[in-house]
Amino acid sequence: MTQVDGRIYVEGHLAEDFHDLQDAVQALRRPEAVTWIGLVAPDADTLQAVAEVFGLHPLAVEDARKGHQRAKLERYGDTLFVVLRPAGYDDEAERVEFGEVHLFVGPRFVVTVRREVRPDLTAVRETLEADPEFLGLGPEAMLTAFLDEIVDQEAPVIAGLEEDIDEVEDNLFGGGGIDPELPERIYRLLGQVITFQRATRPLPAMLDGLLRGAGRYGTGDEVQNRLRNVHDHTVRVADRVDTARSLLENALTVHSTLISLEQNEEMRRMSSTSVRLAEETIEQGEKVKQISSWAAILFTPTLVAGVYGMNFDLMPELHWAWGYPFALGLMLSLAVGLWSVFKLRGWL
Repeated sequence: MTQVDGRIYVEGHLAEDFHDLQDAVQALRRPEAVTWIGLVAPDADTLQAVAEVFGLHPLAVEDARKGHQRAKLERYGDTLFVVLRPAGYDDEAERVEFGEVHLFVGPRFVVTVRREVRPDLTAVRETLEADPEFLGLGPEAMLTAFLDEIVDQEAPVIAGLEEDIDEVEDNLFGGGGIDPELPERIYRLLGQVITFQRATRPLPAMLDGLLRGAGRYGTGDEVQNRLRNVHDHTVRVADRVDTARSLLENALTVHSTLISLEQNEEMRRMSSTSVRLAEETIEQGEKVKQISSWAAILFTPTLVAGVYGMNFDLMPELHWAWGYPFALGLMLSLAVGLWSVFKLRGWL
């Protein structure tokens, strides 16, 4: 069976510690004692034994055995079952890392079950034992201390996310070139923020439920005051997480807009280049038309003159008195006719 780390408190002071469930049974027979049992990665037999000693509800025990639960608070008779998701931030990997702790809080006992290194409940225990007056208020005071520690761990997480979001905004609006890997980074950060949001969103409602039931279950004034303080912290964290999510979603929109503007500018540059090329092509075509027209005009008289310059004796109009003027007139008329045709077509 898993080793049991147990402590017995009397009026807020540590009376003894133990590692055997039989000691917990003996402690329950002492009306002035409050028992805290800490279990790390317990096996099914240990959980079942603890459930039998403290009368834990089977559904809550099953949730603790399976793990991977969302943050929640449920009441089974006079026992609270609380699931918390403590978080830490790996700044280098830009990743939120989660732990999971289950708490069974009864009238005279608290059982904590965790399967991860996070959270380290040693700090909570030391803080509580340093304040015996508050610890003496009972298991709900211990639950309040757990909640306070979990919420305090969330502040550095959202601060780390906000710092990375600031870097994203500097990249977008810094005036330099946009990092081609920026969209992937934004998506990755957005995914981490959404996961963190899911883990923190239930906390304000959980604390609201504890405060609403304070009068019915006889929660002391000091515990209620500290619960309100923790509730305020959870609301502030939730607001910061919502803001971080909005900033990242807006960053995606801005990035898409900037990319579209760059593409449009590139298209305009390409269009301008195409227009210039088209204009140059048209201009060259006009010049070719003019050159071709003049070449045709000049070619026709040359053709006629070349025929009559072949020096054959038997040629039309060779011995005719008007032959020479006729040849000149023919060359001129052909040239003028071609010029008129090309001019009409706009080639000249």
